[in-house]
Amino acid sequence: MTLLPFYFPEAIPGLFFGCIIANFFGGFGIVDMFFGSLATLIAAFLTRRSKNIFIAALWPVISNMIIIGVELHYLLDVPLIATSIYVGLGEAGACYIVGLPLMKILEKRNIISRNNA
Repeated sequence: MTLLPFYFPEAIPGLFFGCIIANFFGGFGIVDMFFGSLATLIAAFLTRRSKNIFIAALWPVISNMIIIGVELHYLLDVPLIATSIYVGLGEAGACYIVGLPLMKILEKRNIISRNNA
């Protein structure tokens, strides 16, 4: 879903508020509601501004890798580098292994287009 702003600017607030709601029910409470949603918002804005879908998919990876990596480092007292890499790899899998192929299939079937926005 983090690639949706590339095609639809209206996905930015949807992702942001959806992240707030999801993190409300998560285990880290208000801290994750703030920082997790901030990571999503930054990624969504940068994804929207990207000219290339492959670069657009990089912003959620970087944003979450840095912000959530630091958050988990402080909340759980785990090594920063290892945690950031772990978060980055998970986000990269979601964006590049699942998200990009799905977006390409939807583009090929003319269901979505960058020209829609």
